[in-house]
Amino acid sequence: MTRSKDSSTSLRIAIQKSGRLTDKTVNLLHGIGIDFDNYKRNLMVKARDFDVELLLLRDDDIPEYVQDGICDLGFVGANERAEKDADVTVLRGLNYGKCRLSIAVPKDGNLNEAKDFDGKTIATSYPFLTQKYFKEQGVDVKVVEISGAVEITPQLGVADAISDLVSTGGTLKANGLKELFTILESETELVQTNMELSEGKKELIEKFLMRIDGYQQAGKSRYIMMNAPESAIETVKAIIPSMKSPTIVPLAETGMVAIHTVIPITKFWNVMEELKEAGASDIVMLPIESMIL
Repeated sequence: MTRSKDSSTSLRIAIQKSGRLTDKTVNLLHGIGIDFDNYKRNLMVKARDFDVELLLLRDDDIPEYVQDGICDLGFVGANERAEKDADVTVLRGLNYGKCRLSIAVPKDGNLNEAKDFDGKTIATSYPFLTQKYFKEQGVDVKVVEISGAVEITPQLGVADAISDLVSTGGTLKANGLKELFTILESETELVQTNMELSEGKKELIEKFLMRIDGYQQAGKSRYIMMNAPESAIETVKAIIPSMKSPTIVPLAETGMVAIHTVIPITKFWNVMEELKEAGASDIVMLPIESMIL
């Protein structure tokens, strides 16, 4: 493969071509100002205003492409990175694409804990992680690798249990299975190659991470505006779980001020009633597109 620009500075980033992580990864990239076209029709696309080219791959190929330095960065599920036992550095957990790799068994069976699986057969698309887990438990199991429709294997007599990704558990219930225990908690990760990188690439990665951190912080925060009596300023400031000291602007109405600040969205609803009791009024909450931390 060749780079469209000087490979010492241009970043190549691997993302899933299609699947459960694709849309949210593409939305994140667009949200941090990395725009590109035709990603559904091409295997490689160049960003318009950031020195990045995207390589669109199968999710299970991404860890090895990053490990081998073909790509400098990759967006991949922790489950795929761990299954490949890839020699990469995890830069960020991205808080989407969450799921878990779990052991599931027939509802009417007698398998209840790890020691019960001695000598049993487990069907899975994750043989490395499954075998590793039971080896750590000191339990000898037979692992059968299945590329799809893992949940039907107990009904077919292929396996006694399965090891599969679970989000809601609805598929397990539909196939007469129950989730027993979890092997791995997973989310989308941003990973980096451990191959030597040029200074130009390192600088681009720092800029890239700054954008991601700002975008993610913005998603968890809201811009809050409210009016309050001057006499209530110190009380309101004590209530607000803001990142920094709020902005306070005098209003035309004597004795009144406007207070502007940024707070975590999860904390806003906990303090809203306290703010009203302190004299705050006309409280407005606005979304934030991005933040520079």
